[in-house]
Amino acid sequence: MSEVFEGYERQYCELSANLSKKCTAAGALDGEQKKQKVTEIKTGIDEAESWIRKMDLEARSLQPNVKAVLLARLREYKSDLNNLKNEVKRLVFGNANAAARDELLESGMADALTASADQRSRLLMSTERINKSSDRIQESRRTMLETEELGVSILQDLSSQRQSLLHAHNTLHGVDDNIGKSKRVLTSMSRRMSKNKWIIGSIIAVLVLAIILILYFKLAK
Repeated sequence: MSEVFEGYERQYCELSANLSKKCTAAGALDGEQKKQKVTEIKTGIDEAESWIRKMDLEARSLQPNVKAVLLARLREYKSDLNNLKNEVKRLVFGNANAAARDELLESGMADALTASADQRSRLLMSTERINKSSDRIQESRRTMLETEELGVSILQDLSSQRQSLLHAHNTLHGVDDNIGKSKRVLTSMSRRMSKNKWIIGSIIAVLVLAIILILYFKLAK
């Protein structure tokens, strides 16, 4: 919603309520006092038209969805202002015809004032509903932002966990390679040890055979 529009709206509503009171008071006056009061009312109506024009310009400068809502409210205000103008016409007409004035005061003016009061009440209710809707939209937006932030945080955590798993996988792969190399080294060492045992056994056998032959020849002499 536009804070500028709402400021103009408050000014108009206060002025409209004041003009309605003046119309009621003017109906009970006569002569110069009544003319003076009517002049004040006309001046107030000119000021009210100025607020209407400002609201119209502000509403048309806003986004389409907001503009449509504000223009609908503005039509209500224009209707309210037309009722005030009609009341002033009845007051002026009453200066020329006292009987007509009394009749207007008793019937038409009372109905017009009641209609204006009803319209202002409806406008205030509409404004309250719109403000509540705006609050709900703001709350929904905050919830969406919080959800988005939570989603980003979860994605970051998942990405970090994925990096950790990849690092662990690479580490395990490196351990497997080292184990394979160690196994091959041990196998090679085992083969060499087995080969060395055969060589040592052969050497021992040859030495034993040589000793036996030497002893034989010595004993034979």
